[in-house]
Amino acid sequence: MTSTVSSVALACASNQSIFLAGESGPVWRVVEGVVHLDRDSGPIRQPVQLALPGDLIGAESLCGQPYQFSASAFTRCRLEPVGPDAAPEPLLQQALLQQLDRSQDMAQLRSGNVQQRLTHLLGLMGLDRAVHEAGRMGQADAVREALPALREVALLVDAKTETVCRALAQLLPPRSRKRGPVRAVRDWSSTAPARLATAWAANAAPLGAAA
Repeated sequence: MTSTVSSVALACASNQSIFLAGESGPVWRVVEGVVHLDRDSGPIRQPVQLALPGDLIGAESLCGQPYQFSASAFTRCRLEPVGPDAAPEPLLQQALLQQLDRSQDMAQLRSGNVQQRLTHLLGLMGLDRAVHEAGRMGQADAVREALPALREVALLVDAKTETVCRALAQLLPPRSRKRGPVRAVRDWSSTAPARLATAWAANAAPLGAAA
């Protein structure tokens, strides 16, 4: 039986469920953070797509259909429902162009060597610049704290957890020998969504723009 998803703004912790396939609800716009969409096949969860700030998820509801995929927070995120009075045509156009872009992203996340896949993921998350700054500012631990759980990253890039761990060790600055004050790491983490939003806003191309 199809259930209905609440239509109030959401603030989700990493790995928190947003909606399940088969449920009904509004179109959602990702305001902050990263969401992943999955196809549920029994006990197996198959990643289908990522949604970044500005992206729409659940656009099939514009056609009177239940959600086709399950959505969960890949990182801590905020979402807002698109108002029922919004014109459907522009939303459908955005969803179509977004689908083309995110399909290309997903192909890059699941092809090539694991280090290439992770490099693309860090870029999508706006963490590529932070990685370089972390090495200079001694905030390597804080950058690692901003990443999702290792098993979630491994599932997304279709690699073994151990392989992803080794690849990240090569890509990221080494951990500090002495753990800094807990407060410093927490302060950095608490501002991560704002920093990521700034990075996305500065680097994101308009939907449908040529690469």
